[in-house]
Amino acid sequence: MPRWKALPEELDPQVREFATQLRRLVDKSGLSIAAVADRTGYSKTSWERYLNGRLLAPKGAIVALAEVTGTNPLHLTTMWELSERAWSRSEMRHDMTMEAIRITQARDALGEFGGDGPGASRPGPGTGTGPRPAASGGWHGPESPATPPRPPAASPAPPAPPAAPGRGRRRTAVFVTALVGALLVIAGAVLLTDLGGGGDDKAKVAESPPAKPSPTASELPAGVKCAGDDCTGEDPELMGCGGEFAETATTAKVGTAVVEVRYSETCGVAWARITEAAPGDTVEITSTQGDAQPQTGTVNADKDAYTPMLAVPSAAAAEACATLTTGVEGCTTAGG
Repeated sequence: MPRWKALPEELDPQVREFATQLRRLVDKSGLSIAAVADRTGYSKTSWERYLNGRLLAPKGAIVALAEVTGTNPLHLTTMWELSERAWSRSEMRHDMTMEAIRITQARDALGEFGGDGPGASRPGPGTGTGPRPAASGGWHGPESPATPPRPPAASPAPPAPPAAPGRGRRRTAVFVTALVGALLVIAGAVLLTDLGGGGDDKAKVAESPPAKPSPTASELPAGVKCAGDDCTGEDPELMGCGGEFAETATTAKVGTAVVEVRYSETCGVAWARITEAAPGDTVEITSTQGDAQPQTGTVNADKDAYTPMLAVPSAAAAEACATLTTGVEGCTTAGG
């Protein structure tokens, strides 16, 4: 019986129940995590993350587990769908929190360029209870804890009475939005200027073959979080490029170990995997086209390892090499 770690306290109750159910199925089957990994096609490291609540398992892994344990997949996938929604809500709350932090940082940075201009809001004379920025990003009146006031950016407008709390917040949001829009317009103008330069530059642009566009977030399958260069250096399991979206392109025997090129057409990436290896053995994925930096992985006590992803134009452009602690080295054959 596996001795499970405690699930994270911040885990959503729905996700917690789902992870607990997965643990029960594994316990009931009598299989080790390594055996579950071998029979489902998902790595042992990935299953440890799924079963410890650190990552929501993809649907393909759940269907595979149902087959391995003889469980009705309908009930299990229904629980997965509910958990997936709960997981997405948790990620959305996290993204909103980070966005609020970035907006606050942007407002603070803009305030450093301001001063006690004609339109700046100031505390009421002699009271020290005028509006002041709160830590949450809003504006609070006299009941807020006393903090040193920060004057907003100077305004060229004539002197005006201090704005109401709600108006001050909206004005700041509109200003930040307008500033971002202006920067985007400037960036677009610079790009168009560069493309419309001298004749030689135009010829170079015309001669360059069009790059294959990477799928947008809305075009990617559910659970897949990156494509192309955005995936380079990322974990294929964490980003959803493994499992049903990956296949073994080439394989080679290096000493007692087996090294593979794993390729995901959906994500436009490849990574290397080594199995039947010894602790300390290393594996590396390289691209035979372009000058992208190779990605490496090191075997631990699990006797297997895989590298981070590397963007490649095709599976034929990827090569996996292994270096064993015994001194033996070997590679797959790129393109075949």
